[in-house]
Amino acid sequence: MQKIKHFFQNRNLSTTKNRKRVGVIVLFLTVLVFLLFITRFSYIVLTGKVAGNSLAEKTKELYEVHEILEAKRGAIFDKDGNVLVEDSSAFSLYAILDENYTDLEGKKLYVQEKDWDAIATIFEKHVGIDKETTLKQLKPSVNDEGEPITTVEFGTNGKNLTFETKRTIQQELDKQKISGIYFREEKKRSYQVGNFASYFIGYTQADDKENEQGVMGIEEAYNDQLSGKNGSRSYEKNSSLGDVKPGTVKETKKVDGNDIYTTLDSNLQFYLEELMDEVMNNYQPELMTATLMEAKTGNILATSQRPSFELDTKNGVEAPNFRWSNLLLEEAYEPGSTMKSMMIASALEEKKFDENEQFTSGSIKVDDTTINDWNNGVGEGNMTFRQGLAWSSNVGMVTLQERMPELWQEYLTKFGFGQSTNLGLSGEATGEIQNKTTVDRAMTSYGQGISVTHLQMLQAYTAIANGGNMIKPNIISKIVSSTGEETTVEPEVVGTPISSETANKVLEYMKDVTTDEKYGKGREYAMDGLNVSAKTGTAEFFENGSYQKQDYLHSVVTITPTENPKYIFYMTLKKPVLNGTSANDIISGVANKLVKRAMVSNE
Repeated sequence: MQKIKHFFQNRNLSTTKNRKRVGVIVLFLTVLVFLLFITRFSYIVLTGKVAGNSLAEKTKELYEVHEILEAKRGAIFDKDGNVLVEDSSAFSLYAILDENYTDLEGKKLYVQEKDWDAIATIFEKHVGIDKETTLKQLKPSVNDEGEPITTVEFGTNGKNLTFETKRTIQQELDKQKISGIYFREEKKRSYQVGNFASYFIGYTQADDKENEQGVMGIEEAYNDQLSGKNGSRSYEKNSSLGDVKPGTVKETKKVDGNDIYTTLDSNLQFYLEELMDEVMNNYQPELMTATLMEAKTGNILATSQRPSFELDTKNGVEAPNFRWSNLLLEEAYEPGSTMKSMMIASALEEKKFDENEQFTSGSIKVDDTTINDWNNGVGEGNMTFRQGLAWSSNVGMVTLQERMPELWQEYLTKFGFGQSTNLGLSGEATGEIQNKTTVDRAMTSYGQGISVTHLQMLQAYTAIANGGNMIKPNIISKIVSSTGEETTVEPEVVGTPISSETANKVLEYMKDVTTDEKYGKGREYAMDGLNVSAKTGTAEFFENGSYQKQDYLHSVVTITPTENPKYIFYMTLKKPVLNGTSANDIISGVANKLVKRAMVSNE
């Protein structure tokens, strides 16, 4: 201790002096910190930045409000302006179970146990939620972290409720003074109920940014036009009052989506769906397609397929035989004898036969292959080529094809086969023409060895129905912008493969299919008071490595009336369970009824 004291005395380090030195150091540091503060403060005042961030911008962010002005997706209508698809409000049920959820006066705003049974009864009555499910949801429980669940929903049946359903439930809740049940409003895309040209209309679903995107059909193909463009609004709030600061409002107006008017006739479409349901239930075909088209315009009035799904509920997509593809434009198949009308038309146009000339039906040899008529090569004796079309002779068509082998290939292209119709919907197939061998080329004359789409066949037959002018199929009649500007889609002639004289002759030949007592193989399509031109088809299809000999693709094209065509109807039926009924009886039950209704509605 003495040594330490002696050390400080020798260095003149008394306690008083030491305190003075510490005081000087503290004062110096205080001044230094103050100077640093003044320097920093001056920098902030002069530059308006802290750590590279603008204080003005941060203040602006604090008091600036940004809003998205959401564009309304356009609606889809039928040809008469009836709504098929539109945006609407939907409501979802939810319940608050948190007992702390009260108002300022202590009123209970949560679900109380005494009301559980009443709530379950109301839900079961109006939205079909069974009581057990509701009671289970209302019973207090905890999540995986052991925390009480304070808000619950009620499954699929508790969602997508209409305003009317919401109002009815709310009225009953209010009447019984039940609290704690609430509705969350959401935007909903509302569709026509049930099957209704489902693959052509399509539907939407939300992407990862919760924006609606078209998935198939018109909803997908015209997604950009239907979507419109969102707008925005921003403004600053006064920090003291919280109201809008004058002169700060900036707005970019939203542009609502365009409305799409289709060519569909709702009455005919509903009727077609009903008729196809009957066929599906009674004969269980693997696939079925049907379309009614205006002959002069190419406008599709009604169209559908089976299997299908319900637009409003998506019921059907889980079925084991469901297909996502639009069979009417994505599925290419061998059409069979409906191709013979084009063979006859081409041969007439090129004057390759005399109308009184006869050929021998039964069978014909092409290279090392024998091609038979449909009755196992027995034939029906000698007949004219006109009679050969009515009787659907393969031999007659091959005979004509052999007289114009290269020209026939050109006519297939002229009639639009092997190329898209450019309807405008995604995924359209082009089909394929087999022409590598003499036999391949011969087979195409009667609709084998060539794959086509439903739309291609319809388009080809418009040439026969319109004096040689081939009309592009169409599903859109007009597009109307949010400002009312209309863009009308006019009929489009896409080719003239045959002359008017040839077209009229083919119509007369096809009328024999429904009227000729001996040769007509489609007399089921005759209608009282109307002349009907028709061509039936029974095609073998390639499956599991070979052509099927027991199951067929049955089809028909009808043009009504013969003398002044108004409607073209085309239907295909793959592998129906006939049970003694003919395919013509089944298909005519759809074709004749639908065409008759169209004729009546057009009067």
